[in-house]
Amino acid sequence: MVVLSERAAVRRLHDRLGFGPRAGDLDRGFAETRDRLLGGGPDPGAAATPMPELAPPPDRPGKNADQAAKQQARTTVQAQATQAVGWWLDRMVAADLASVERLTWFWHGHFATGEQKVRSPRLMLAQNGTQREHALGSFTDLARAMVVDPAMLLWLDGNSNKAGKPNENLSREFMELFTLGIGHYTEDDVREAARALTGWTARRDATGAQLVAKRHDNGVKHILGAGGDFDAESFVDLVLGRPESAPFVVGRIWSRLVSTTPPPPDTLSRLVAAYGSRRDITALLRAITGEAAFHDSATSLVKQPVEWLAGLLRALGVRPGGLDEKTRTQLLAALRGMGQVPFQPPSVGGWAAGGAWLTTSAGVARLHAAQLVTAHADLGAVAKARDKVAAIGDLLGVDAWSDRTRTALSGVAGNVRQLSTVAACAPEYAVSG
Repeated sequence: MVVLSERAAVRRLHDRLGFGPRAGDLDRGFAETRDRLLGGGPDPGAAATPMPELAPPPDRPGKNADQAAKQQARTTVQAQATQAVGWWLDRMVAADLASVERLTWFWHGHFATGEQKVRSPRLMLAQNGTQREHALGSFTDLARAMVVDPAMLLWLDGNSNKAGKPNENLSREFMELFTLGIGHYTEDDVREAARALTGWTARRDATGAQLVAKRHDNGVKHILGAGGDFDAESFVDLVLGRPESAPFVVGRIWSRLVSTTPPPPDTLSRLVAAYGSRRDITALLRAITGEAAFHDSATSLVKQPVEWLAGLLRALGVRPGGLDEKTRTQLLAALRGMGQVPFQPPSVGGWAAGGAWLTTSAGVARLHAAQLVTAHADLGAVAKARDKVAAIGDLLGVDAWSDRTRTALSGVAGNVRQLSTVAACAPEYAVSG
């Protein structure tokens, strides 16, 4: 194992717990940077980028409505959805403590919920706010909130889950994808858990979910070997109390923030202990950053498109909210071309990881996005530098260029915008090493 230098380890902290460093971020030490990212406190950048207040989506036109009315309703919802995506990307860039946004992004992928079925950008933003509130707190509190979250209920058919006719979608995905993993529950557990979740309903024009008493099953349920009149909260507590839950959640966080190679048993035991009975996300992250694998130069992760773009915008000091509407539209189109748009996961399983993002078509979209960003960046420091290739590396937070990449960058160093565009698409930046 080759241990990262302190500067490289600091860069990795910013990559894995945030969206990459800004100018000056690599001048702080590892311990100071970790404490700052995980310590909470005021965030002027985030505070200056408040969540937009969206109106309820328009009522869906009836079957007999004319096409113009239907199109108008679709256009209104689409405009709100685009506004929500643009706002969150801008917030990722504006935040001074990017760890909160990065973990909110992680939980969005973990509890993946899609606007394409929810059809209420306002409810998607409400879920986003809940995930942000608990992003670095207790997984117990987060899981309790998600199981009755309005957007989640609409996404996984909670409105169809009622006494006498339970819908199993939410109970199944909650155990399989969110808390336990495959193989740690039975079909009987799914059916009985669905009964525990009956009665919770959500409306697209409301702001919260409601428990309708007459739709809730008050009978005894038998879930995971336990019997009782379980409801949503006690079901969550039962599941999280299973010995399989903590290793599953720890493993999911590890795979997205450290390595796609699972942690060895001794490492996993230490991390589960740090997570503890309080299911403390911050304590877990602090423990993760102390593990040898976190400091191993061979431990790399391919950046997801949103992570890559947010990091590039932060590094080059470009705020999406400050761009003209045409450029913002093109930037979101480039994200779509790379295969990832916030609030639109492909399924309840969330987005792919690893090399799935390094396709030829995604590379073309990435190049276009980089061109859009560098066209609006202040690259004066790079232009004035004697070694422009090294200068763009410093600006992007790249530890070192390979000989092959340096040769390619040297060939376009006469044009700083082209140089910056190519550097942003280089493997050393597209992959968090």
